[in-house]
Amino acid sequence: MAQQLKSRLYTHREAQTAEVSAGPLAALADWITDYPMNEHAELGRSGTVCPFVKQASRLDTLRLAINLARPEDEDSVFTEIRGSFGDMKDIPAPRGKDRLRTIVVGFPNCAGDEGIAMLERIYKRHKYYTLLRSRMVAFFHPGAQTHGLWNDAFRSMRSPMPILAVRYLVEQDAVFAAKHKLMTLPYLLRFGPAGARRIAAHWQRKADTAPAEP
Repeated sequence: MAQQLKSRLYTHREAQTAEVSAGPLAALADWITDYPMNEHAELGRSGTVCPFVKQASRLDTLRLAINLARPEDEDSVFTEIRGSFGDMKDIPAPRGKDRLRTIVVGFPNCAGDEGIAMLERIYKRHKYYTLLRSRMVAFFHPGAQTHGLWNDAFRSMRSPMPILAVRYLVEQDAVFAAKHKLMTLPYLLRFGPAGARRIAAHWQRKADTAPAEP
């Protein structure tokens, strides 16, 4: 029978406390701390893997959850992820920082091929939904082959369990808007000339650091 229970949301701090953090929740909280909030030798640039997540954790606008759905629970997972975009609005945020609200959901029972395929479908079903609403959705899993933005050899979307994460599009996402053509127009419509300048600066940096032709 498909599961219909909605996952409980924890702050990053709560997920790290002994009272609630155990098993998959502890693994998710540790991964958040150890991977996106830290530097990585293969990243291809200086700084943390995801400055957005580090700032969201510091401001307490990051929420973590564990969903125990199985591969056959696609409808309930879709409902939860679709609903999470509304749930973000309820996360308290400091003035002017509302777009740093983020929800990260781990799926420990979907680590097999069928589970990965199901979550991939959920991810793809939200592709245009997020573009039209200035939102972002990301899919991480242990075998992800997505190339890094600054180092093609880096597999940036790998994680110890399957994860779907949702957040708002922010002006600093120019690097994604520059790489993914479907994002460019929605990004420019949302951020206007300031966004255009960020995209132009990104391409200039790419040109400046490109290897010289022999």
